[in-house]
Amino acid sequence: MGEISIFVDESGDQGGMSKYYALTLVFHDQSHSLEPCLGEHLKGLRARGLRDIPFHANPILNGHDAYKNMDFSTRKAYFMLFFQDVQHLPISYHAFLYRRKEYPDRESLAGRMKRDVVNFLFDNLDYFQSFGEIKIYYDNGQDMVAQVLREAIGYALSKNGLLYRTARADRFTLSQAADMLCTLELTAVKYERGEQTRTDEMMFGSARAFKRNYFKAARRMRLSR
Repeated sequence: MGEISIFVDESGDQGGMSKYYALTLVFHDQSHSLEPCLGEHLKGLRARGLRDIPFHANPILNGHDAYKNMDFSTRKAYFMLFFQDVQHLPISYHAFLYRRKEYPDRESLAGRMKRDVVNFLFDNLDYFQSFGEIKIYYDNGQDMVAQVLREAIGYALSKNGLLYRTARADRFTLSQAADMLCTLELTAVKYERGEQTRTDEMMFGSARAFKRNYFKAARRMRLSR
């Protein structure tokens, strides 16, 4: 039996200050190599005169951290190239989104999230049980998420092959892919509700353009059985 990796990203604070909270899981059957796609990404960076730096959606959108001194067109080039190349990776994903005001405290959000993850795993039980080993990669940025994952995945799959490993996004391309997909899912909600920012419109265009050029392509990778 093979191995599957699950890479995790979250957006929003567990204390309730953010309007939305998102949890995104990226799935990779390790029998499918990432190397050809990663090699093509490096070629794309060189062809555009871009440095090989880790993808991080929020700093790209807002010009922070490693992207601080870059003009917007350069930051957009980073986003577009990574977005295009992620579509060729042998991965799938699923995202869970919540309006934070519907959950009065951290415990109620964590409980709902755990139920959602368990139900998703049960809906796809044959797929996940086809693997002998499951490795979960998360940077442990929020203890609520780490606990939800351990409890939900342990309960639904309850097999000896579960492994939990910390994963710094700058070391794992699939952690960066989870970050990008999480951002696109949240952006879709903002466009749907007319809450998009000027930065969103600069990067993605109108709601129609975002859906046509970005969100439809992302959703083709969605694992929903």
